[in-house]
Amino acid sequence: MDLSLDLRDLQRLVALGEGLTIEFTRRVPRPARIAKEVIALANTQGGKLLLGVDDDGTIKGVRDAHEEAFALRQAIAKHTRPLVPLDVAAVPVSRRREVLIVDVPESASKPHYLVTSDAEGRVSKTAYVRVDEQSIEASREVIRVMKAEQNPTNTRFEFGDKEQQLMQYLDRYERITVAQFAKLAGVSLSSAAQPLVLLTRASILALHPDEKADYWTLAYDVA
Repeated sequence: MDLSLDLRDLQRLVALGEGLTIEFTRRVPRPARIAKEVIALANTQGGKLLLGVDDDGTIKGVRDAHEEAFALRQAIAKHTRPLVPLDVAAVPVSRRREVLIVDVPESASKPHYLVTSDAEGRVSKTAYVRVDEQSIEASREVIRVMKAEQNPTNTRFEFGDKEQQLMQYLDRYERITVAQFAKLAGVSLSSAAQPLVLLTRASILALHPDEKADYWTLAYDVA
């Protein structure tokens, strides 16, 4: 990350607003919460987390940038698996306050998981991805696609009747969910998910994570 960023660079970033690759936060919140945001960025296109900026874009800064950076790194070390790499730069915004610009690259080790434990010591792992300005839980299909992207192999499948039905449906309605394809093909949800994932890996379909239900469209390079 370029450590020579100044206040004008920061203002330009803030002017872009929160979105797919930019997240504002006033300060480091609960460790698991900040780890979730970092994981979502790493699992998607990467991006920047601006510590010391309100949700409305007001640049306030933090009083102790070193303490905030330490808390951030502690949260990432404790709650992310595999560990998410990041760079942190401090930009002075007044005599006593700084904004931390946390650069999170798109990871080559997807999927990353948020690791937490309950009062009884039971450990849970959840992957997150970025959708617009939100960090949402990744579905099983999104996780399968991420894993496949890290271990690319030649994808082979039979383009049968169900796939033909799928193409015709997309040609007419433009998008489809697992549930819609299962109903269309008369199969279970798990059976419907498999060809959708395979066609995504083959770059025939594009998978769009969504908080309500993931959906697929034809990939942009498909005529």
